[in-house]
Amino acid sequence: MDFSRRELRRAGKPVEVTSLEFKLVTAFIRSRGRVLTREQLLDEVWGPGTFVTDRVVDNQIVSLRRKIESEPARTCYLVSVRGVGYRFDG
Repeated sequence: MDFSRRELRRAGKPVEVTSLEFKLVTAFIRSRGRVLTREQLLDEVWGPGTFVTDRVVDNQIVSLRRKIESEPARTCYLVSVRGVGYRFDG
């Protein structure tokens, strides 16, 4: 992850991500190893007071997993913590 260039790489190759996905990755990297709730992600990525459903977070996580996980069905970076949220183990 190169924050100054707003660039994400996987195995040395650039990964095309949306602005929202980049903000999500940034939030996860800043909190590496800590569980982030959907509410925390909504506040940090979408901004406080934004009115969207929790499902929006889930949908963005699925999209991001497709781009950064080698096997999206068997996650190793963006881990779901059942009933709580997500954790970045990268």
